Amino acid sequence: MSAPPLIRRQGAAPPPSDAPVRPARHRAASIWRHKTLYLMALPGIVYFLLFKYMPMGGLVIAFQDYMPFLGVAESPWVGFDHFVRLFTEDTFFMLLGNTLIVSLLLLVFSFPVPIILALMLNEIRSRVFKRSLQSIVYLPHFMSWVIVVSLFYVLLTTDGGAINNLIAGAGGEEIGFLTDPDWLRPMYVFQNVWKSAGWGTIIYLAALTAVDVSLYEAAELDGAGRWRQTWHITLPAIRPTIVVMFILAIGDFLELGFEHMFLLLNSLNREVAEIFDTYVYTAGIQNGQLSYATAVGLFKGLVGLLLVVIANRMAKKFGEEGVY
Repeated sequence: MSAPPLIRRQGAAPPPSDAPVRPARHRAASIWRHKTLYLMALPGIVYFLLFKYMPMGGLVIAFQDYMPFLGVAESPWVGFDHFVRLFTEDTFFMLLGNTLIVSLLLLVFSFPVPIILALMLNEIRSRVFKRSLQSIVYLPHFMSWVIVVSLFYVLLTTDGGAINNLIAGAGGEEIGFLTDPDWLRPMYVFQNVWKSAGWGTIIYLAALTAVDVSLYEAAELDGAGRWRQTWHITLPAIRPTIVVMFILAIGDFLELGFEHMFLLLNSLNREVAEIFDTYVYTAGIQNGQLSYATAVGLFKGLVGLLLVVIANRMAKKFGEEGVY
């Protein structure tokens, strides 16, 4: 006796078909359904394609003795000669040491400041005062490094600077903030914190908006003060955001940026101010050693990639999602 046929209820989903699925068609339908989001993302996609991915093709000259009049196709290949030169030159350990020290200082002092600032702003109950304070701390982000360094130059120069005038007026001896190598790194870190801390709080303030308010109410009923609530509720809630930002910061460990340090660099503090970014400019632009400068840049990029992979795996071992 044969089994009775299956009767499908009205409105129920049809049984799965044995026909092959067409992923391309479904993908095109999904893109069309979310076309507004893709249009919003299009400028960012074009930017990364033009300025991040396409220039990677030029990394090939790191393995050539590149000559502009011959072009990439005709320039002779030299293999790893530029990397051997980088690792054997006397300046390598100076560059590596200066870059690592400044990066560590930024990681220790500059990275936590936006988190602390966001927690402090989150405790302000007056909307008007909170928004006014946010606007004030965001403002330095919109200044270029030229303006920031110029402001500090006016304040710190020994030739009529406001800070040195106060020191001299109090009977002290003027300090060469701009030329003394011992003051370069503290000044660099302070300028970086002053310029970027306010803008960095936006990410953490956005993460704080997702915290359930009822958790604070329950903790307050249990007798927990503001410090306890911050430690046991707020910080665990934004921990995934902190981990992601930390991994991204680790990726830029050797990428301090050229402009800021170059504006502070002079002949008196060069021994502590010369980093990979300024060295690439000196070797590639001023001295015309384009292949060698590309090799230095490729070395920085590979180190950054390795650090991101390691930091991401460590985050996953501790139960966090990471960046991929």
